[in-house]
Amino acid sequence: MRHYKSIQAKCAVLKRDNIDTDQIIPKQFLKRIEKTGFGDYLFNDWRYLDDGAENPDFELNKTHAKGAEILIAGANFGCGSSREHAPWALKDYGFKAVIAPSFADIFYNNCLKNGIVAVSLDETVISGWIRQYEKQVVEIDVDLEKQVISGPDGKKQSFEFDPFWKEMIMNGWDEISYTLQSESSITQYEDEKEVDKLGIRS
Repeated sequence: MRHYKSIQAKCAVLKRDNIDTDQIIPKQFLKRIEKTGFGDYLFNDWRYLDDGAENPDFELNKTHAKGAEILIAGANFGCGSSREHAPWALKDYGFKAVIAPSFADIFYNNCLKNGIVAVSLDETVISGWIRQYEKQVVEIDVDLEKQVISGPDGKKQSFEFDPFWKEMIMNGWDEISYTLQSESSITQYEDEKEVDKLGIRS
């Protein structure tokens, strides 16, 4: 899994509340068995016209949103069904962090499990950044290690983040690789249980 201590990158903005997982990755694309390739279908129904051409009015198709690695969105982002394909699509598209006033719980946890830094911030702070974004390209710095975001105006905003997932993302661990950090202890335990079963403990 990717690992970050900080992410300094250009932002894209979706100034919409209640963006659900079917809008993030529509259900017709869930038949794929790989975790990759979903970025091409991210926000498919908004992003493309009926003839397959890019919709010029969609926010992520705007020139100043191209190459963005941080997504700023409205409240209750990721609501709807619990499909893990939604963070897969965001990650495959290139987003490393999502900032919103609030997230649906299951979506939020799926983001963390897939190495996406999901940050909840006060709506007034986000609204201020959006106003600046509407005038110019906005770049911010998400410092996960210090749990501080440096906004486009240079002001710093602290944020809360689960310490377990902070360690996981900063080290690039998924749940399996985290478990393997204790491999020697697990092996020792298994060896001792085997000795007990055989009845040969001294």
